[in-house]
Amino acid sequence: MNIKTDRVLDAKGLACPMPVVKTKKAMNELKPGQVIEVHATDKGSLADIRAWAKGSGHQYLGTIEDGDILKHYLRKAGHSEIKKVKTFPYTIQNEELQKKVEAGERLTVVDVREPAEYRFGHIPGAISIPLGELEKRAHELNRDGKIYVVCRTGNRSDLAAKQLADNGFKDVENVVQGMAEWSGPVEKNQ
Repeated sequence: MNIKTDRVLDAKGLACPMPVVKTKKAMNELKPGQVIEVHATDKGSLADIRAWAKGSGHQYLGTIEDGDILKHYLRKAGHSEIKKVKTFPYTIQNEELQKKVEAGERLTVVDVREPAEYRFGHIPGAISIPLGELEKRAHELNRDGKIYVVCRTGNRSDLAAKQLADNGFKDVENVVQGMAEWSGPVEKNQ
């Protein structure tokens, strides 16, 4: 099946958040109704691009796997369909969370990175629920408890925090700057 696209964007070899950043920039150059094909190798880009499209009002059409390349298809929304993308308002800085971890506080930290990222270093006791699985696994979390959501840079966790809050979780905070800047204790599962 051939899919007619108006633009092809190469995001191969880029890790979160860059496939979404490049897609957002490219979408700004398209006319409403045009379709972009985004090539990415980051497996996490599937959940990232789908969530970004949903939050921005653009239409996520689907993804085709072609060997190691994910081909994501999105349709640019018309002006009346575009939503202003808002960042999740409740955040905690790495340093603040690090103090809580080091003090031995009982915390619920949800790591929304991909399993390989989690395996090579995560906050002690963090629960691994990749962003793409969050909707179907949210029942594993306490809706009334405090939840800290972390990813590599704060982008996926921003999307995840919004998703949890939209689904009735009452006390959610996005951990910024994320694991890329985390200097606290780390567990590894190798």
